[in-house]
Amino acid sequence: MVGTVTGLPLPRFAALGSNQVNMRIGPDLRYRIEWTYQRRDLPVQIVEEHQIWRKIRDPEGTEGWVQRPLLNARRTFLVQGEERALRRRPEADASAVAHLKPGVIGLVRRCAAGSAWCEVRVADHEGWIRRSEIWGVGADEAIE
Repeated sequence: MVGTVTGLPLPRFAALGSNQVNMRIGPDLRYRIEWTYQRRDLPVQIVEEHQIWRKIRDPEGTEGWVQRPLLNARRTFLVQGEERALRRRPEADASAVAHLKPGVIGLVRRCAAGSAWCEVRVADHEGWIRRSEIWGVGADEAIE
């Protein structure tokens, strides 16, 4: 499926571009604000397009509409579930560079198609984390 406005694949991931992003119940300023996100770089999934509006789904499954300029194409991820190890190499027994708590947001550097691992950066730490331990990357998606 592709977006009717951009022709880009749906669903696809993006990130909140501001510390103040209003999510509305419909694609227009006349619709009431359902939620205000206060977390720049939070990964969200774009599931629908309408003019300058994008229907997004957040990591908790909540859906609503935001204006396109409040999103950016930066690829970020959110640590989910429990504390996760950021590894030196893409191997389960590689030494840990850092331990990431649930809710930590980082930058996705790359994920090879078909690989269970993504290369990421969190603050001053760079390393590898399992794709299954984060939210913000599709199961088979390649990010270069």
